Amino acid sequence: MNKPYNNRAWLGVLPVLLIVAFSGVIPLMTVVNYSVQDILDFNSRFFVGFQWYTETLQDPRFVDAFLRQLGFSASVLLIEIPLGLMIARGMPRQGLSAALLLVLLAIPLLIPWNVVGTIWQLYARSDIGLLGVSLSALGINFNYTANPTHAWLTLLAMDVWHWTSLVTLLAFAGLTSVPVAYYQAAELDGASKWQVFRYVELPRLKGVLVIAVLLRLMDSFMIYTEPFVLTGGGPGNATTFLSQHLATMAVGQFDLGPAAAFSVIYFLFILLFCWLFYSSVMRENDEA
Repeated sequence: MNKPYNNRAWLGVLPVLLIVAFSGVIPLMTVVNYSVQDILDFNSRFFVGFQWYTETLQDPRFVDAFLRQLGFSASVLLIEIPLGLMIARGMPRQGLSAALLLVLLAIPLLIPWNVVGTIWQLYARSDIGLLGVSLSALGINFNYTANPTHAWLTLLAMDVWHWTSLVTLLAFAGLTSVPVAYYQAAELDGASKWQVFRYVELPRLKGVLVIAVLLRLMDSFMIYTEPFVLTGGGPGNATTFLSQHLATMAVGQFDLGPAAAFSVIYFLFILLFCWLFYSSVMRENDEA
């Protein structure tokens, strides 16, 4: 007996493919097309090959912004991942207090990015902001609009306040999946707190930590709104990241060709970093 096959159900996937094509693939191909052309206006354009890519990679402003971006992303990961883990491990696992803490932790994630920048812009002002006034009372001449170090510290504090909750919530979800019997066995064996974390909790947290690192890496590498509102890229170019430099090229100067090449390079860097991290983690799991 020949069983009939009906593949019409695959038509249900067609809307998803169309959405992905119109929201992702077609815009990406358009940007790649612009990146190899010199666009004078909407009717005049000339093929220039890889000229914009070469000029972008040799541009000192791009190199400086890229190094600032690397430093910011590395700082964010080094602070937020351990801090989120510590908060999650110190939280109660059930009950009303756990529910209240989860709600409080979720509040910063609900605030729009431009509002976050505005909040910290006011909070860190030395004349009316709580943070600025408090530091001035301690004798610290704090001014994030004139001092590059103060601007960087304010940006980092803002990002830590805004996004550590995400790491905490992910880590908390991973910790709640650890069976109680594992903790009981570790207690009977006389395991220390570090041994419980290293051999009981961490293996269960690897999956969520990979997700947390990837999300924070991608988001911190693409950050735009918060530093734009808080510092505007200043003082000078101290907090001008890749996204702000790109916006200046595309919107402020209307250099569509160079901006498109910049966008492709930007996208490939993010893709490369995420792939390298994910591959290294998967390789360690295979070896284990």
